[in-house]
Amino acid sequence: MTQKRLAALFGAMLLAFSVVMGRLYLLAQNQEYAQTAQAQTVTTLTLENSRGNLYDCNGTPMTGYGQQYYALSIPGESSYAELFQYVPYSEQAYLYEKRNALAPFLIQVDRDLTDQGIYTYSVPNRYCPLPLAEHLIGYLNGDGSGVAGLEQAFDELLTSGRSAREVQCVTTAQGSLLAGSEPQLLEEQAEGQGVMLTLDTATQRVCEAIAQASMDTGCILVLDVATAKVRASVSMPEFDPDNIQSSLQNEDSPFLNRVLCQYNVGSVFKPVLAAAALERGIGWYSMECEGVITINDHDYHCALDRAHGLMSIRGALEKSCNCFFIDLGMQLGGNRVAELARQFGFGQTVYLAGGLKSAEGVVPDGETLEDLGQLANFSFGQGQLMAAPVQLAAAYNTLAAGGVYRSPSFLEAVIDETTGEAVRQLYQPDTRQVVSTSTAETLCDMLAGVVNEGIGSQAAPQNGTAAGKTGTAQTAVFDQEGREEMNYWFAGFYPAEDPIYTIVVLQDGTPEPETSSAAIFAQVCDGLFWLQSEETRAQILEQQEKLEEEQAKSAASS
Repeated sequence: MTQKRLAALFGAMLLAFSVVMGRLYLLAQNQEYAQTAQAQTVTTLTLENSRGNLYDCNGTPMTGYGQQYYALSIPGESSYAELFQYVPYSEQAYLYEKRNALAPFLIQVDRDLTDQGIYTYSVPNRYCPLPLAEHLIGYLNGDGSGVAGLEQAFDELLTSGRSAREVQCVTTAQGSLLAGSEPQLLEEQAEGQGVMLTLDTATQRVCEAIAQASMDTGCILVLDVATAKVRASVSMPEFDPDNIQSSLQNEDSPFLNRVLCQYNVGSVFKPVLAAAALERGIGWYSMECEGVITINDHDYHCALDRAHGLMSIRGALEKSCNCFFIDLGMQLGGNRVAELARQFGFGQTVYLAGGLKSAEGVVPDGETLEDLGQLANFSFGQGQLMAAPVQLAAAYNTLAAGGVYRSPSFLEAVIDETTGEAVRQLYQPDTRQVVSTSTAETLCDMLAGVVNEGIGSQAAPQNGTAAGKTGTAQTAVFDQEGREEMNYWFAGFYPAEDPIYTIVVLQDGTPEPETSSAAIFAQVCDGLFWLQSEETRAQILEQQEKLEEEQAKSAASS
């Protein structure tokens, strides 16, 4: 009886063993279970999801500059101690928190640690260590998506062909690397697209350096006269696109791209009235300035109540005579001046891409200008008139380009990053003849006189000649000391003969800048001079010598 029971028990145990083994065999053959088991021991870390780059007009990358390093941190106090001294301060708390994690992780370090036996991987920095055109380019959020500037405007295009890089580790249950295994770098390449801008890196850097040294708030804009392509676009104050948080408390609004914002204009608008007079055939017009003019029982003054005497258009521009231009505005009529202003680009939005565009600005309508007080203010750039620096640059570029308006362009083309070839052209300016070539040439000569003989003398560069107009615009905003915050402009072109560049300088919202906008303009001209070819520099200096000879003869004869 006992033997039979033992035999039965043995048989039952054998059957149970067979069932278990059979089940294990079936599980081993099931690929889904096998993949699940593998996933439990494989850690995949995203190193980089690439993004298309932005380039200057010469094909020089403006993003994707230099290398940033990430070390593979294995959980444990020893790894924490090894990496701590190489981790940026902002990441040290994260390293401490993750030191006892159950899986490896990537942490930013300041150098390649491969020679110390630490797995280190490099990815391109998105932005230059010294930010470049950050207001125009914009920045990314923590997920790598564009949230401002061109990064946002072209976000879909720049991410559409991204490639991925991942680090794959086989780990134990405690998170350490499985004995004998090495982390694997997995790369998936894709054909990406980038965007070429009209900016020139060298010109941009020159203007940024001048702005950083000379202004607290404002902007500098440089256009190529022949095409109206923007070669430099600088806004101050600057911010760090890799550390947005550090600039959030800055009361000077560093995230504003002042090139695209609208401001009170002031006397830089006066050449528009001069152009209207020349086009109407009254370039001979003159009046006696007594320092004040009365319109509808309201007195309008020239600066310091200075009486300028008998003024022509040329003299009025050189002295920036408010009374003359108020009187000229009355002769021309508000509708005529407003329509010409719109032809020059005032009141017209400049579009870049997506939702990125300039402010529209304000040109008073005909009904508003029927009020003679409004017309008087409008005639010397005050009142309701508002414009963005990019609109003002377009207007002055029209004069420098023989009376032909071209809408300013910041974008050149979408390019294939593999071949560098253009996939789609983005440079499509609106073009129109605004004033005659003779009117434009006459005004260019008058604006050269503003620098050579008038109140714009601080805009004269050391190398070559320049033409342009000063402007000081009231804002009706006052600081804590009761001083009005003004907008200080200088707009013009360089050199005065056969202009190559149109330049606009604005310092906004300040009672009085330490360095005048005219002086900053001169610095920009001198910086641009050294970027030219030797032949072009010789031509610019030759023009300057001729001007100096003419001035000497004129002084001798008088």
